[in-house]
Amino acid sequence: MNVISCATWVKRGVAAAVPEKVELKADELEKIIRETQSVLEDQDSDEEATTSQTDAKKTEKFPEAGVDEYNFQGYDDECGNMYCAISSLASFDGTNGKDPFITNDDEDSEEEDDIIKPDDNLVLVGHVENDASILEVFVHNEREGSFYCHHDILLPSFPLCIEWLNYDSADIKPGNLCAIGNMTPIIEIWDLDLIDCLEPAYKLGCKPNKKKRQKRVGHRDAVLDIAWNQNYTHVLASGSVDETVLLWDLETCKPVTKLDLFNEKVQALKWHPEETHRLLTGCADKLIRIFDCKEEILVRNWKASGEVERVLWDSNDPNYCIVSTNNGYIEYYDVRGDKLVWQIKAHEKEVTGLCTSCRGLLVSCSNDGVMKIWDLLKHTTPTLLWEQSNSLGAIQCLAVNPNNQFIFVAGGDNKAHNLQVIDLREIPIVRQNFMAGNSEFKQKLVDVTNDIEDMEIESLPSPSASS
Repeated sequence: MNVISCATWVKRGVAAAVPEKVELKADELEKIIRETQSVLEDQDSDEEATTSQTDAKKTEKFPEAGVDEYNFQGYDDECGNMYCAISSLASFDGTNGKDPFITNDDEDSEEEDDIIKPDDNLVLVGHVENDASILEVFVHNEREGSFYCHHDILLPSFPLCIEWLNYDSADIKPGNLCAIGNMTPIIEIWDLDLIDCLEPAYKLGCKPNKKKRQKRVGHRDAVLDIAWNQNYTHVLASGSVDETVLLWDLETCKPVTKLDLFNEKVQALKWHPEETHRLLTGCADKLIRIFDCKEEILVRNWKASGEVERVLWDSNDPNYCIVSTNNGYIEYYDVRGDKLVWQIKAHEKEVTGLCTSCRGLLVSCSNDGVMKIWDLLKHTTPTLLWEQSNSLGAIQCLAVNPNNQFIFVAGGDNKAHNLQVIDLREIPIVRQNFMAGNSEFKQKLVDVTNDIEDMEIESLPSPSASS
């Protein structure tokens, strides 16, 4: 397996210029090992409790199955601590907290790449390769045309969704963090300005633990989507396989509202850009719902043609929303009533990526490996402007750059090539339809012209007056 399961952007000027490198001391490493061991032991004890009766029956059924010559039954019990030797792998000098076995003190030859510049965007990528789940933090610089992985974070479980946020309850200043939902019920919040970090800044939710007399907090199953409210920055919404949506107070790290009017797993969430207490949800029960989270009531719902994969407010007119389904349809609704404005069969398989960009531009992608660009300038059936089969395999995610709405990142499951930054300005029909009146595009042309004028070029002889 080698798949990009989720991705998002971080706007320019947010990340620390020089992210802090975490250097663990011996006691800190030992504490993490003990905590990890305790968690694993709790999981093992829960599994043993559920299987002990089954094992007892098997033993009774086969009392004379033979002699255990090599003590396979007691193999797992030979060392009570599965990390019994791991502490010896890290040795620290008590005077400076550094590993004395590392003798290479050469400075990093790529120090310049470590510095995040003010005009850099970060791209956050959930990557799963074989058994490893990783959060990769890429740097993209539009002016330089550079794109490289700055650092990565090892994750405990398969990442399913990712959302950037700046709310840090431990600091009054805006932070640079991301929330990740995965195959477990626990949401992790990671600090993107830390490198070599082994633990998230904090977690939302916890599993029940009889030994510690700890009750469950949060979801009961995998978290499929997360939406941060950029107006009420302490509020985060999460949708789960457990058929609920939870609203979290990031200040207390506890859920304050539970929406449970769902009949299937909740797969998509989006906050209204203006009416900030309204939440758009998409569910596998084929229903699109709008909730008033202030009053905790269902405002309106519609029946889609299939399981809802993605939901999106029309960024040009938030009186409309756009929905994609698992059977390849894209649908457009007027949220002021019960009206389906239009419906099109856009792809052959589930539509896994849906983004609006500059006025009237919609980009979609699918597990069929095709990316398409649509013109939505009129609230009638959209016009297909461009489509292309991609080399990314089955496309899993799509995200637009918050600083340049013509630049996207897409991820798929092609083992050899599964991540790509796409600049729509390179497509002639996009330039023709969407850039002619675009002030940002005009400014870029002015900048390019000024650059050319500043270049030192060899002057050519002027033509003679007689010619």
